Amino acid sequence: MAPEPGLHATPAQAEERGAALVLLPAAATLDFYALPASLQEQTLVQFAPQILAYFALGLWAMRNRSFVSRLGLETAKVWSGLRWGLLTGLLLGCLNTFIILTVYPYLGYDISFLKTSPHGRLPLLIMVPWFICSIALFVELNFRGFLLGRLAALESGLWGSGSVQRLSPLALISCALIFAFDPFMVNTFQHLHWIALWDGLIWGIIWLRTRNLYITIVAHSVEVVVMYLAVRAALE
Repeated sequence: MAPEPGLHATPAQAEERGAALVLLPAAATLDFYALPASLQEQTLVQFAPQILAYFALGLWAMRNRSFVSRLGLETAKVWSGLRWGLLTGLLLGCLNTFIILTVYPYLGYDISFLKTSPHGRLPLLIMVPWFICSIALFVELNFRGFLLGRLAALESGLWGSGSVQRLSPLALISCALIFAFDPFMVNTFQHLHWIALWDGLIWGIIWLRTRNLYITIVAHSVEVVVMYLAVRAALE
């Protein structure tokens, strides 16, 4: 997966404004776990970090004219995004389906709760592909395009090594943890939320390497479609 032309435009990164807005949803995710259990059960409270993230994204976009390219959404990247996203999504979908249906039950974890989750209760023709693709679009816009991208911009001045700077290890790990421990994610998928940790790392590495958000949007969509269909069939 080769980097695309103009991938590491450091002058443009240096001119970015409002990157610190990303700390608002990050702090909200941490603060959630300090709340009393009664508040953590409230759906609006669980969604608060994501709502705050989209608000911060809007403010950040208004301060940066080139926000489309900073997110990795240039139209020239669509085709490669479809190709690499499809391949990545199929591989991760098969791997994670095996883990959910085989590894977790072998370790004694119950997965039958998925039938009564919000996703499990929705009709099949609404979930596939419309709802799943919509979720993937907004989640990737939030977690990879905004959170990871802005954390990487904040981290860029910490490292002397260009290769380490491009990998942005602190931003990568932080974003993957924020993604995996998103309050709604944890509440909905319970012990299965750990799968989001390695998904977040893989999608994060892809985004940092290519600055192409279409890859992670497509990969996320395809992976979830594969898992959803397989798990739904297994639990019926």
